[in-house]
Amino acid sequence: MQSASTDIAERAIGIIDQLKGKEGPLLPILHELQAEFGYVPRETLPIIAGALNISRAEVHGVFTFYHDYRDHPTGRHVLKLCRAESCQSMGGDALADRARELLGIDWHGTTPDGAVTLEPVYCLGLCACSPSAMLDGEVIGRLDAERLEEIMTEVRL
Repeated sequence: MQSASTDIAERAIGIIDQLKGKEGPLLPILHELQAEFGYVPRETLPIIAGALNISRAEVHGVFTFYHDYRDHPTGRHVLKLCRAESCQSMGGDALADRARELLGIDWHGTTPDGAVTLEPVYCLGLCACSPSAMLDGEVIGRLDAERLEEIMTEVRL
């Protein structure tokens, strides 16, 4: 029987081999690994470095620089709350506190039932509709406490 680590490595090699010939292949490879696994498994970073003939430090630096890459699986839903100044000035801090309270988790945490991962994001580009959030890739403007509670009910089902 094949181990999970071997399966991950084999699937990652397939993705890397497909994309390593592109110009500037590192970001597309990281993107595809995250699409495949829901996160970028740490054990794939040295494989990427070897295939692209770059240092592990360079791969790690790019991986950790971009906030959208994850090193662990997320919940079934990902709720991102904007933490930028516009959203903060329009009540975003109180909404963030309430979301963490309702979910019982802190930033980057996932609820014990695996339903929701809560992440901060620094600007969704909806400053005119502050405070804003993103749920599973769909933006939500003019978020208020009532809508936040509705979202929490939806994602916990």
